[in-house]
Amino acid sequence: MSRFIPQYSPEALQRIQDDGVRWTILHAYSNSSQYRAKLKSAGVDPCAIRGLEDLDKLPFTGAADLREGFPLPLLSVPESSVVRVHASSGTTGKRKILAYTQKDVDTFALQMARCFELAGLNAQDRVQIAVGYGLWTAGAGFQRGCEQFGALAVPVGAGNLEIHLQMLTDLGSTCLCSTASMALLMGEEVMRHNLKDRIKLRKVIFGAEGSSMKMRRAFERALGIDESFDIGGMTEMYGPGTSLECRAHEGLHYWADLFVIEIVDPETLQPLPPGQVGEMVVTSLCKDACPLIRYRTGDLSRIIPAPCGCGCSMPRHDHLRGRSDDMIIFRGVNIYPGQITDVLNNFPDLGSEYHIHMSRDEGRDSMVLQIERTPEAGAGADALLAAAAAKALHSKVMISAQVEIVNPGSLPRSFGKSRRVTDMRM
Repeated sequence: MSRFIPQYSPEALQRIQDDGVRWTILHAYSNSSQYRAKLKSAGVDPCAIRGLEDLDKLPFTGAADLREGFPLPLLSVPESSVVRVHASSGTTGKRKILAYTQKDVDTFALQMARCFELAGLNAQDRVQIAVGYGLWTAGAGFQRGCEQFGALAVPVGAGNLEIHLQMLTDLGSTCLCSTASMALLMGEEVMRHNLKDRIKLRKVIFGAEGSSMKMRRAFERALGIDESFDIGGMTEMYGPGTSLECRAHEGLHYWADLFVIEIVDPETLQPLPPGQVGEMVVTSLCKDACPLIRYRTGDLSRIIPAPCGCGCSMPRHDHLRGRSDDMIIFRGVNIYPGQITDVLNNFPDLGSEYHIHMSRDEGRDSMVLQIERTPEAGAGADALLAAAAAKALHSKVMISAQVEIVNPGSLPRSFGKSRRVTDMRM
């Protein structure tokens, strides 16, 4: 019997969502001058909002609203009720700071506990946390959720590879929580130090960046784990834990009793039907300090309409395809890094790690794509492999790139999110 994940009929879930939408609009309008001005400008009467059917009458919010209300944007409670703040991991301009009441902190822990339950963990598991602490939500979210769930938390944080390896061997951690890049780096270090037979890892929960199936299989093999789970999350919606793969590994279940997801065309902002890829837009249903009304996440995905074979009644979205603002324009072609990943997945001798370097010479753009070969592949076929990859990229993505095959482990590794693109054209 589930401790943390409720089972709902479609009718019961819709009632919760309708009630949540109504509460959120009234709460925001009554308590946030920023939201009140925004809703009035859009001609919204909060008392006339009935629920899901009226979502399209509401204005969108986005990163600009969080910057305009700095330092405590969209605040809908008295400042005395705020018990914590977290901030986004953005590197340009002022960070997006989000406020939390105690109710929000408790809900954050609940959604993370649900993720541990969905991944099949139990109270005997030892969860090694390899993500950042401090203003970033990840470390605090994983730790508090682990404690709520009842497993043992090993809060090492990002980096500190020597300590991570020591905890893996001495404490016998059974689950690693990290970015995919950190999991790959850990796997390579475990192999380098011949520790695979000395660790007890069974699962990895990974997220916070785009990753390929090839990258996932690489760290699963290196760490010798049974399975891994892609986790969704964003600072604006508490932090990590908004969704997780179940053990069927066919999309991510999201907590539809805590927030509503719409999928819209990122250009026209018109809703798209289930199954079509677009930008995820989130409306919170019980968020206290900083409610979200049709918040544009920038993440590209789709709703999976069919019920999941695992039996969980929570709906699913697909793995993220990238971000609407990650798009690269190269010689007039719109490219998402995920499209390049999809092409590289078709080459068994190519590893998961790559880097795109773009430059401009006398007004003409050029792209160099460096790709690591797998440890099993020899260097003798590099030229043929590079030519085949370049041909596939031209055929599938319509770009002409100079492809260079490099040795395994030669591209930079990251404790956090990998930086895949260097654009020197400006």
